[in-house]
Amino acid sequence: MQRFAVIGAGAWGTALAITAARAGRDVVLWAREAEAVAAVNDRHENPVFLPGVRLPASIRATGDLAEAVRQADAAILVVPSQFLRAVCRDLSPVLPERLPLVICAKGIERETGKLMAAVVEDELPGHPLAVLSGPTFAAEVAADMPTAVTIASEDGATAGLGSLAGRLSVALATPTFRPYVSDDVTGVEIGGAVKNVLAIASGIATGLGFGANTRAALITRGLEEIKRLSEALGGRRDTVTGLAGIGDLALTCSSEQSRNMSFGKALGQGKAAEDLLANRASVVEGVENARSVTDLADRLGVDMPISQAVRAIVHEGKGIQETMTALLSRPLKAEPKGLTLDP
Repeated sequence: MQRFAVIGAGAWGTALAITAARAGRDVVLWAREAEAVAAVNDRHENPVFLPGVRLPASIRATGDLAEAVRQADAAILVVPSQFLRAVCRDLSPVLPERLPLVICAKGIERETGKLMAAVVEDELPGHPLAVLSGPTFAAEVAADMPTAVTIASEDGATAGLGSLAGRLSVALATPTFRPYVSDDVTGVEIGGAVKNVLAIASGIATGLGFGANTRAALITRGLEEIKRLSEALGGRRDTVTGLAGIGDLALTCSSEQSRNMSFGKALGQGKAAEDLLANRASVVEGVENARSVTDLADRLGVDMPISQAVRAIVHEGKGIQETMTALLSRPLKAEPKGLTLDP
């Protein structure tokens, strides 16, 4: 795995392109925006999505999908979750047969309730799939700060470093970028999808003036929501306690570098969602996933009260104080699974 196509030149796609180049790989970065292609090729920067970062001169950008993937050994898909299907359809006629695909989109598709791996399998059948997720801020990865992620593929447990996830980990690893291998694709995907919704809740609490106690409670109880949904879909609870679960959740809920948390904070301070979303260059994934995550949870009979509260505020026009009061007024319950409280 020497040649990588990175499909999507947002902040995270650009940071992954930088990482692959640092690892000594040949990188072609596909961008939809002509100005991004020109900036990367002419000035070695991406000022719209990752300002102030110097890109390695070896990274080449293109607006042509066929050119991006023509000689690739693997393609890294880094587009917003609700646009992934459309990009896969565009890739279908030009993608080399059996080219491995690495999914970095985090979410659940609104119309179908499918995870990203299922969306890719629908549109690009026959391609080996891996999922990359974990606690990552693009700016810190681009700045070469130490970062650990999880790369999962279905053969991760049986083949180890010889698996798709293992080979990708070896190809992308640098002294500051450390990938861990997993075989729990579902668990890794659910962690990435739900944490953005929970980060909006954490931001709302911060905007209301609540402190560290509240944030810790939201992270801990939010982690339980991730576990429930993951298990209902066949994922493992232990995955949720790793980098792609608690790691990503703690990061996203604790820093305003997170678009989702900063969006939630502004909501908590009284700003309107539609005003906050207008004219944004980057996508706040948790907004759409507040709907798709809770729709899926409802179909599976999974209780996700924090995620439901975010949906009520963002999409159903419920007042923040009213929703928080309802959330805090839920019946008392025991924390250990299986333990019950007397009425």
